[in-house]
Amino acid sequence: MRIDILCKPESDGRCELVLDNVREALDRLNVEAEVHYYRDRRKMIDNRIYVSPALMIDDNVRVAGRIPAVKEVEALIRERPRYTRRLEKVA
Repeated sequence: MRIDILCKPESDGRCELVLDNVREALDRLNVEAEVHYYRDRRKMIDNRIYVSPALMIDDNVRVAGRIPAVKEVEALIRERPRYTRRLEKVA
C-alpha cells in the first residue's frame, strides 16, 4: 500500500498533523505501508489537487483541504479491496 501526503511548500503544521494521524492509524491496524510526504506544488498540480493538505491512498485522492481524523484514516484503509481480501484469508 502506498500513502502520499501532499502539501504546499509554505504550509504550516497542518501537514505534520496528517502525517501523525496516518502513522497512528497504521499502528492501530497493524498494517505496513509506504508513506511519502511531499511539499511540492508541482506534484499537487499533477494530481489535480489545489488545496492542502491532501491524502492519497494508492494514487486515489481520498481527502483534500482538511485534516482527517485517525478513525477516518482507519476507515479509508479498511475499505481498500486488497485489505479486505487479506482479512478474509486469515479468518
